[in-house]
Amino acid sequence: MNRPQTLAEKILSQKAGRPVSPGELVVVEVDHAMTIDSIVPTVIDRLAYLEAEPWDPARVSLVFDHVAPPANVNVANAQKKGREWARRTGVNFFEVGRGICHQVLIEEGIARPGMLIVGSDSHSTTYGAVGAFGTGMGATDIALAVATGKTWLRVPESVKVVVRGRPRPGVSAKDAALEMVGRLGADGATYMAVEIHLEDGAEEAFGLSERMTLANLAMEAGAKAGLVVPSGEILRRYDIPGWLYPDEDARYEKTLVIDLAALTPRLSAPFFVDNVHPTAEYAGTPVDFVFVGTCTNGRIEDLRQVAEVLKGRRVAEGVRLLVVPASSEVLKQAMEEGVLQTLVEAGATVGTPGCGPCMGRHLGVAAEGERVVSTANRNFRGRMGAASAEVYLASPRTAALAALTGRIPGEEENP
Repeated sequence: MNRPQTLAEKILSQKAGRPVSPGELVVVEVDHAMTIDSIVPTVIDRLAYLEAEPWDPARVSLVFDHVAPPANVNVANAQKKGREWARRTGVNFFEVGRGICHQVLIEEGIARPGMLIVGSDSHSTTYGAVGAFGTGMGATDIALAVATGKTWLRVPESVKVVVRGRPRPGVSAKDAALEMVGRLGADGATYMAVEIHLEDGAEEAFGLSERMTLANLAMEAGAKAGLVVPSGEILRRYDIPGWLYPDEDARYEKTLVIDLAALTPRLSAPFFVDNVHPTAEYAGTPVDFVFVGTCTNGRIEDLRQVAEVLKGRRVAEGVRLLVVPASSEVLKQAMEEGVLQTLVEAGATVGTPGCGPCMGRHLGVAAEGERVVSTANRNFRGRMGAASAEVYLASPRTAALAALTGRIPGEEENP
């Protein structure tokens, strides 16, 4: 079969050992399987039921990140169970404080271009930043992948998103990612591969960090995978297989173009991620709590943006600012660069590298009626604590300005 293929189809064809087509059910080889602290007890139980062990411990990772450090005895016991399993089997194990699973696997060089990576976290689409097919799965599917090194998939149709030009000052990849989700809609790419092309300057303006943000948020449009076509920094960081590019005449279900030069700061208003608006529409809205971190925006580039806004200034009275680095490497770099000192002097609280309060289980949940500006990826009712708390998703710069002024900033505002 010589039909032109999208990037997702190219990768799955490699893993199936033959050309594949959208809609086809295939059994494919898995390059890496990842699980996390909150899911691993179930994975272990499923493996015990199957009387199975990891097919290749070097290609399995366990990361403690979602409730790390543990918030109660039940979580501590679950982590103990995972720790003992990792020690016995020899799988890659990343302890409390190492960081968020997706950040860690990319930092460690485990996630690489052309791979198929399955993870027990829905934002495993993040691996698409390096040109890998990353996708989230439930505990049973992860256990089967861990036991056999294989999984089954329906080959997804693809959506093409072209991000074009260079961003205007104050606009970031988070703004582009929110624009993408807002225009596609929460179900606009359900079980599809979102294939992101950076063109006309965007390929250099957006490096690995920004690509992780784009691939991460593709999931919020329902995507099975979010794949950024390798270019720019990725070509300098990795050896890219010659086949790892979509064919020129590949077929897409729809095409979306985002012009960075025309884009203004965006936010996602409660209580849906695709409820996206220009930030200026909410200018002046009072804020109680600002959270900077997560697998979407907890990298050193994000912390630098926040420090730039806050340097020599203080967080507004009555506002809490929590900063949680995405990994120990990010934390170390922030210390070395003086970024951490700037944030602490401005009044920020710094948390253990990991997911922090993203899913509302510990380290700073929101109270009834509070308004939160967060750099995370979800703002559903009750996501970060109380059901009545309002969570606004925004870029690190917007979050920093909100912490500085105590309100959502207008488009014209500068640090």
